[in-house]
Amino acid sequence: MAEEHHYLVGLDLTGRRVVVVGGGTVAQRRLPRLVAAGAVVELISPHTTPSVSAMADAGEITWHERRYRDGDLAGAWYALACTDAPEVNAAVCAEAERARVFCVRADSGHEGSAVTPATGEQDGLLVGVLSGGAPRRSAAVRDSVLDALRAGAIADPGEENSGGPAGVALVGGGPGDPELITVRGRRLLARADVVVVDRLGPRELLDELPPHVEVVDAAKIPYGRAASQDVINRTLIDNARAGKFVVRLKGGDPYVFGRGFEEVLACADAGVPVTVVPGITSAFAVPALADVPVTHRGVAHEVVVVSGHVPPGHDQSLVDWEALGRLRGTIVLMMGVERIEAFADALLAAGRPGDTPVAMIQDGTMRTQRVLRSTLRKIAADAAAAGIRPPAVTVIGPVAGVGQRHSSDARSR
Repeated sequence: MAEEHHYLVGLDLTGRRVVVVGGGTVAQRRLPRLVAAGAVVELISPHTTPSVSAMADAGEITWHERRYRDGDLAGAWYALACTDAPEVNAAVCAEAERARVFCVRADSGHEGSAVTPATGEQDGLLVGVLSGGAPRRSAAVRDSVLDALRAGAIADPGEENSGGPAGVALVGGGPGDPELITVRGRRLLARADVVVVDRLGPRELLDELPPHVEVVDAAKIPYGRAASQDVINRTLIDNARAGKFVVRLKGGDPYVFGRGFEEVLACADAGVPVTVVPGITSAFAVPALADVPVTHRGVAHEVVVVSGHVPPGHDQSLVDWEALGRLRGTIVLMMGVERIEAFADALLAAGRPGDTPVAMIQDGTMRTQRVLRSTLRKIAADAAAAGIRPPAVTVIGPVAGVGQRHSSDARSR
């Protein structure tokens, strides 16, 4: 086959009729971007996937629940032939040719008058790649370009011309594994002038920073030395006012017991703009990687995330431990290792059975991860005997026993 040559162009489809013939998985992939582009999409197909049907139910597209008929492209600006019947796709393309409507043929790209590039979006920058009929090559190059943009390996002159990032970015770094930070968080980190980092932030990412980036250690070690929150706030504000882009890199999600909103308020009071990037919270991610689902069908209908910063009965405690003891679902206890005996006693006293399963996960998502499985009655003694130390996430409830049974079943097979 001769090499294909295409003219890459951006179509303004806002308010314009686009006809998609076929409601299978190919259409399911193409429809969201067409809808996002503002196209008035009409889908013609006797059947659809559940996801495509849901888009029709939501009013995002109009679904004509029938087979394609000649004349369906009348008034269309663009068409896609996405059925699993080659003769139907050929008929759609033939009508498009007569009507001078550009048409993509999904099953045989070279027989259509248009092809869909491998596309991806990054901060309003739409990247499209065509490779003359080699879609896997297009997709691979697209992914490489997007990865380079996100990592800062390719400069984006548009951002430089607009002054680049400004102020402070409050970035949730995820539960510890550097690959579990969000794409946006990693991209903003690559553009930082100053990084203010917690002990539980993904430390390996600091090694990727350029030499000019200043790293400020704001580690808060439980029950040990701690950087004053006022000092952290002032560090963010002073550097941002000096024209530097500051990334506040925190572990987990900045709003889940992370004091992140205190830093947002401080910056707002100082007139410093703040971008908030949520992170994967260790409250759910760490149990997941230890085969502990915090909810499981038929086992738990609620999950409560509790801070273990202060013990039950403390005058600063805001937790109703008696109410938690009456629940039957899941409790995820954060920062509770050193006071686990007090927390377990409070739940037992409030009515939780002593044989309630408990899983305690130390260094979750990291190479040093350890998982201790016990019961509410025995967890304090077992954790002490095993030498479990912070950081650790404790899951209390029937779900803590589900993964153990699964793992045992897998080993027995």
